[in-house]
Amino acid sequence: MMKRKAFFFDRDGIVNKRLMGGYVTRPSEFEFQPDFVALFQLVKSHGFYTVIITNQQGIGKGIMTENDLSDVHNYMQLKLIESTGISFDAIYYCGDLEQTNSQRRKPNPGMLLEAIEAHYLDSTISIMLGDSISDVQAGKAVGSTTILIGDFSKVDVPEADYIFDSLGSCSKFLETYLQ
Repeated sequence: MMKRKAFFFDRDGIVNKRLMGGYVTRPSEFEFQPDFVALFQLVKSHGFYTVIITNQQGIGKGIMTENDLSDVHNYMQLKLIESTGISFDAIYYCGDLEQTNSQRRKPNPGMLLEAIEAHYLDSTISIMLGDSISDVQAGKAVGSTTILIGDFSKVDVPEADYIFDSLGSCSKFLETYLQ
């Protein structure tokens, strides 16, 4: 059996809007990023196995529980299915705090490695999309192509293969890149 290509997504800031100074702890706080759904449909139409790879230190801080996070993810999946008929194939999260020496917490590649092994994925033909340098570092650690979203014009991010200012501009690029 051939290994599959995957598209790894960071969650907060990519899939959904970030809550400034806080965490998305319940479904009512979850809102898709503009242009995310169209980008997700594009990726799925090109046969990618889709996986969320997300740090969720709100769990480690006691701000939310794993059940709260599950409720948010179930809501997200339901909304995707309702609007597109498709959803993420897998979701990996790490509730560890920054201060811990966690191999799962990005920029470490633990969650990616777990997904690669569990779902028979080929990281070298896969893409990691995120909005922080730690997303790029995790993707590079497993040999994936990396895409960074945000205003990084004044920051040198040599690890990132591609940098875009928005999901919309990333989608335009992917329309050609994935052909």
